[in-house]
Amino acid sequence: MHLPVSRVGHILASVCIIILSFSVPPLAQPANQPLYLNEDGLPTLAPVLAEVTPAVVNISVESRQTAEMNPLFNDPFFRRFFDMQPMPQAPQERMQMSAGSGVIIDAEEGYLLTNHHVVENGDRIVVTLKDRRQFDAELLGSDPGTDIALLRIDATDLTALEPGDSDRLQVGDYVLAIGNPFGLGQTVTSGIVSALGRSGLNVEGYEDFIQTDASINPGNSGGALVTLDGRLIGINTAIIAPTGGNVGIGFAVPVNMANAVVDQLIEFGEVRRGQLGIMIQDFTPDLAEALDIDAEAGAVVTSVEPDSAAEQAGLQPGDLIISVDGNPVAGSAGLRSQIGLKRLGREVEIGIIRDGRTLTLKADLREGNEPGATAGARGPGQLSGAELRDLQPGDPLYGEISGVVVAGVNADSLAARAGLKAGDVILSVNRVPVTSVAALHQELASIDGAIAMMVQRGSARIFLVVR
Repeated sequence: MHLPVSRVGHILASVCIIILSFSVPPLAQPANQPLYLNEDGLPTLAPVLAEVTPAVVNISVESRQTAEMNPLFNDPFFRRFFDMQPMPQAPQERMQMSAGSGVIIDAEEGYLLTNHHVVENGDRIVVTLKDRRQFDAELLGSDPGTDIALLRIDATDLTALEPGDSDRLQVGDYVLAIGNPFGLGQTVTSGIVSALGRSGLNVEGYEDFIQTDASINPGNSGGALVTLDGRLIGINTAIIAPTGGNVGIGFAVPVNMANAVVDQLIEFGEVRRGQLGIMIQDFTPDLAEALDIDAEAGAVVTSVEPDSAAEQAGLQPGDLIISVDGNPVAGSAGLRSQIGLKRLGREVEIGIIRDGRTLTLKADLREGNEPGATAGARGPGQLSGAELRDLQPGDPLYGEISGVVVAGVNADSLAARAGLKAGDVILSVNRVPVTSVAALHQELASIDGAIAMMVQRGSARIFLVVR
């Protein structure tokens, strides 16, 4: 289930997740050096923080918002009764202030990272350094998909964080979170990496979050997540917050992902993403059995767009994508993030499994868009509860595809529990095309085990597994 994520600064009573803005510099490597000892021989992080904290800044954003008015004020009879002045022609605006955090990643150029949602719609962005100097910041570009924004200030004597390598992080590595929670000023908290590769906070975004139990609260957004050797490994961006505050579940954008975005923001002021042109879904043990694929993880191709990079490369429905440029693909979210960070026009190597063979295909990423009748028959045993019929003239996809129409599904039936819905069109069973109800019955009768049906639902194609 996708959890809703609310923007920092808007803490709602029943909201489960609060997004916090944090600056994203290059990610750091896991720390492996011991803690420092102070004069009394006690462990301390003070020497590391003395070097790191000057690179973390507070960000205040001014924005104009239309003032909400009682609808009665628009009623001429109400205004006349209370002898009110005529309504102003232009809507009333008010200034709103919000706070977040940021990270200096290039001292010479004055580049800072923060979250897109921290500076979104801002009319003025003011950066306050640890030494209390203040500067108006220029927004060079931002990317809603990764929630990363790049700022620049004209200042000297800046301190930048050294980047780490977020790909080398391991669960259990110690980390420090630095930011401006609740607008209090610079604050440091500590914890460990609780999990890696988290997704599901924002279905429209490119997610590969580092999860940490280091305390993160509203206002920390855009702040730094660093290792014990002072290297930047992430930009804090969100928390799970049933009560509106920290409960030990925070998320940061990996610095390697942030770096890929920053390169394009510097060059273009935006991220120009290439697309493969496929529909995908997660690879599950049930699909592994139904499709007879010996693999543990990946993303299954359910459809390939005509004249797309994927079609040109030779990808086919039913292929299991297991790697991109040699990097393993854990699931559909991981594949989406990996492709989403590649530049338009770049060639990528796609590792797949097809019919038990491991193949490598090359694709050049392209620009794309983010999309005789028979009487009805009852479904066979595996699809009991479904009313099936052949495609016929008048059906929306008649003449475009071949398959079996699901005319209806009884509630709490095997077909319903498998996920079938009225209007679905069954295209294949265990990768064998079915063009009629008779062909579907014949194919199902030969299968003793899990069944993977490719189904056309609207403009999307998905796999449904029946056991």
